[in-house]
Amino acid sequence: MDNSLDIKFKEAVAKVNAHKQPFPADTLLKLYAYYKKATNSYSKPNSKKKIINAFKTNALFQVENIDQNEAKRIYIDLVNNYFLYRK
Repeated sequence: MDNSLDIKFKEAVAKVNAHKQPFPADTLLKLYAYYKKATNSYSKPNSKKKIINAFKTNALFQVENIDQNEAKRIYIDLVNNYFLYRK
């Protein structure tokens, strides 16, 4: 039973996954954190580079006080704004 928010979230995720160009690092970290929060996926960051794991962990801390649906809404907004305003 998908509601409108879940459908829009899945569409936003598909749009990100289909995008072939690299995202700016700050956008990528935000997308990562909100995706993890929206999907309740709290696996440990697993980059081979410790600095990347530190940035990912910090991004997760920044979203710890929002709920799952709010994370989905913010993720959708981030994706829509990125594709609307990117150069």
